[in-house]
Amino acid sequence: MSSTSPDESRPPDESRTAGDSQTESATETMNLVEAVRHALHTEMARNERVMVLGEDVAENGGVFRATEGLLESFGGERVVDTPLAESGIVGTAIGLAMTDMRPVAELQFMGFAYPAFDQLVSHAARMRSRSHGQYTVPMVVRAPYGGGIRAPEHHSESKEAFFVHEPGLKVVVPSTPADAKGLLIASIRDPDPVVFLEPKLVYRAFREDVPTDTYETPLGEASIRREGSDLTVYTWGAMVHPTLIAADNVADEDGIDVEVVDLRTLSPLDVETLVDSFEKTGRAVVVHEAPKTAGLGAEIAATIQEEALLHQEAPITRVAGYDVPMPLHELEDYYLPQALRIQEGIRETLSF
Repeated sequence: MSSTSPDESRPPDESRTAGDSQTESATETMNLVEAVRHALHTEMARNERVMVLGEDVAENGGVFRATEGLLESFGGERVVDTPLAESGIVGTAIGLAMTDMRPVAELQFMGFAYPAFDQLVSHAARMRSRSHGQYTVPMVVRAPYGGGIRAPEHHSESKEAFFVHEPGLKVVVPSTPADAKGLLIASIRDPDPVVFLEPKLVYRAFREDVPTDTYETPLGEASIRREGSDLTVYTWGAMVHPTLIAADNVADEDGIDVEVVDLRTLSPLDVETLVDSFEKTGRAVVVHEAPKTAGLGAEIAATIQEEALLHQEAPITRVAGYDVPMPLHELEDYYLPQALRIQEGIRETLSF
């Protein structure tokens, strides 16, 4: 393996953003899970220190087939099936990251991350601080998350706020195939640990053109998915798509002009884009499928209060999951924010 530093400089052609690459390189139509696989293949081909480990990632190609074909391309030393031991998977990845590797650990579902929580918050997140910068932990923990696919208990959790609360962890959630590839590449190249949450509801929901070249979508930068002037909706992951539907519906039915901000990176939060949009519209709705109490929507509302109170025209509305465990099949659609609930939140905020 190479002995180069994890923080080595990249050649200029490998530091382009997604926007640059889309104008300069060929594209291929992909869904989100294919874009994840393409990002992994791209980085493993580029850097021999990048490896993948997790339950069934090698022989079976992962529970959602995100790692399919990697074993054949890169061999069993870099694509490693592990025991069913999430704490062991993440703990091993920490050790690998501290010894000049770039591990990408897969947890089959976010709800299986709890046994590994101690490794993440007690070790991965603190190593830079604990060692006064002598060691970093350049690793990624990938996990499918969220509901909507009729999965059993512990398979549909949306607890991103757990990880956002921990200093030292970066938390990234793509909502489109192009962002999934660019954000995952940026996460793999980042010098610190990244929790990369993949909304499985949209794994295969739609396809779009994704650059086949390598590119990074910068961490910590939100994306404005829809320009508007009357109200801002902040959201991420699978909830971006019903939010865009709701925004179009209220525009057609009520003439309400909604701006939709896809946060993409939940930690560090893009406060500048968040505040700039609110200062333009003066009203806000936050949409997330996690339970409402102490969800990230509360942090967004508090940030707006601190940074842009004088621009506020109405109370901030949260459209979120309910404060109950994710229900099983019959009530799952009722639990998740749908376009109709989001539309009601928008109208309620505008009517104040």
